[in-house]
Amino acid sequence: MMNYKKPKRYFEKSGVVDPDASYYVPLENVTNMDNHDLKTMVDMGRYFSIFAPRQSGKTTFFEGFCHELEKDTTYMAILLSFQDYKNLNSQRFYQLIQIDLYRQLVSRLADVDCPRLDAVRAYLDTHNISDHTCFRELFEELNRMVKLKKIVIFIDEFDGIPIDELENFLTTLRELYQRYKKRTDKALYSVGLVGIRNITKLIVGGVSPFNIADQVKLQPFTLKNVRNLYAQYTKETNQPFTEDAVKKVFDETAGQPWLVNRIGTILTINIKPETTAPITEEDVEKAIDILLYEENSHFDNITEKAKQYKETFIDIVFDGVEYIPGDKEQSLLLTHGLIKAEGKNIKVSNPIYKKRFTKTFFRESMAIVDVSVKGYFRPDGLLNMEAVLSDFEEYIIRIGVNAFYKSQKPYERTGQFLLTAWLYQFVEGKKGELRYEVPSGLGRMDILLIYHGHKYIIETKLNRSQGNRALNKAIDQLCSKYLLTERANEGYVVVFDLKTMVGELCTPQKHQAEGKEILSFNIGIGR
Repeated sequence: MMNYKKPKRYFEKSGVVDPDASYYVPLENVTNMDNHDLKTMVDMGRYFSIFAPRQSGKTTFFEGFCHELEKDTTYMAILLSFQDYKNLNSQRFYQLIQIDLYRQLVSRLADVDCPRLDAVRAYLDTHNISDHTCFRELFEELNRMVKLKKIVIFIDEFDGIPIDELENFLTTLRELYQRYKKRTDKALYSVGLVGIRNITKLIVGGVSPFNIADQVKLQPFTLKNVRNLYAQYTKETNQPFTEDAVKKVFDETAGQPWLVNRIGTILTINIKPETTAPITEEDVEKAIDILLYEENSHFDNITEKAKQYKETFIDIVFDGVEYIPGDKEQSLLLTHGLIKAEGKNIKVSNPIYKKRFTKTFFRESMAIVDVSVKGYFRPDGLLNMEAVLSDFEEYIIRIGVNAFYKSQKPYERTGQFLLTAWLYQFVEGKKGELRYEVPSGLGRMDILLIYHGHKYIIETKLNRSQGNRALNKAIDQLCSKYLLTERANEGYVVVFDLKTMVGELCTPQKHQAEGKEILSFNIGIGR
């Protein structure tokens, strides 16, 4: 039996990954829309924009790529960063570019024994970059001086460029690309702009100054990446991860690099430290519970973005919308990695985000009740759903109906969200489970509450017209689909009724259908 050995490296959760100090796997499938990988694009002399949310491995990826690229002495890879440039004036901005660019350029020319090094150094001593035209002139001159060398510039954190220089800088790059596109003996051979936004879609002055560029999206870890990352820890310590544990991490994180690394730390430091006992799927569940309630920089960075477009995010949580290319609110959530689009489908990027931010919004909904009150429980210890839902109706009366309206129109998912937040209190702290938009054999249940092993299936509707059409439809769905597949004999319907004024209490109604018992509530949200 192998003994536990202290690890030599750790799981990185901040900044660039140093493979000598941290576990590291290269990202895969980094391609443009034509399926060209990054090396192919550079060889072709392409200019491109690479975008990905923060803490998704952009800087680490490009530092590794530059290192590999420079194994070919033809290339001179320059890596710049605009991270803290946003508030600089134009002169200082170009001065800092000059310092960083010249230093790397001279160093690389020396490394490859460039015969024109002295001439280049003499030129750089006399040429100051004071604006975008000087930047262009630099590369026009280098085109004549170092024809056999290919400069490749990557600019990390491009979003940090001073806003007043955005149009000038992008237009200059565009002009250099267009002017020397047909030539192979060009000094500024390839350019990659790296940020959280897709630079190619930026509109400045009514036009897109960088629409000549390829679009490249940095992909998250694959299952293979997660497996390989954790295998490095196993190799150093003799502590294995079961395949089910690795798969669970991948499923819960969807390969988001920061989450994968953070869970690795929690598992090996907090859950099963200094042992060769295998890390199991159950251990991963414990680690996720810790992570969901943790305050950390990753969640801090994206919480405000989720709050900024809360209604759109909630809609997506409850599978209420389709992807609309160009939609401002969806685009911002996509940019910051909170959601992802696959064709016309759009969803929260990973289950951990979904759980974390719905918890945040549930707490903000002010749906607070003393869940220890005896009236909420039956003598057998199960929930008295009539009491639970009756008090929810009074809660809606108390908070008013403004939350249900957006641009003077009723907001479809608010009722379902508020009800889920209300029910969440009864399962918080592992007292049970609460799921929403749950796939079943015959459709998707709106809300499934599991308490002490008992299932409570709830269908919600928004009623816009007179009569019982919404109610009857909900009862039919419950009886013919969800109760049938879940082998349950009772279900609940909550109708948010625009035809009933808020404050008008309605008596719960009991229904019998297909041998099932249905309890319905009609909650007025009219105004």
